Amino acid sequence: MGRLMGLDFGSKTTGVALSDPTQMIASPLETITREKEGKIRPTLRRITELAAAEDVELIVLGYPLNMDDTRGERAEKTEEFKALLERRLEAEQLSVPVVLWDERLSTVDADEVLEEAGVAASERKQYIDKIAAAFILEDYMKNR
Repeated sequence: MGRLMGLDFGSKTTGVALSDPTQMIASPLETITREKEGKIRPTLRRITELAAAEDVELIVLGYPLNMDDTRGERAEKTEEFKALLERRLEAEQLSVPVVLWDERLSTVDADEVLEEAGVAASERKQYIDKIAAAFILEDYMKNR
């Protein structure tokens, strides 16, 4: 059984989380940072490297729907990112499906956890995206 990967895709960062090999526990892994929103290739390359190295069998991509279930600009950008990631995985001959998963409030939840842990607001940015990715992945594993 391979691992699952969770992604929290944002305009300048992408949080990454991985499950354990039994697909029971989600753990934050890293945050991939971009200088500009449009500079996506290094992010795709890093995700592909991790997927290959960690024997990932499925990627769960956070899908930022609005609270009223409508799709906004971030959801559309996430759909575009999903298509690019699928093409990159295919080009690298990795058979890893990418599924969209409702991520509403995952970043809010991650921020609350960091606040409760006493992490200063100025330091939270380095952790928040990968923790949000772990929440997305955890929610997927609980509800599949």
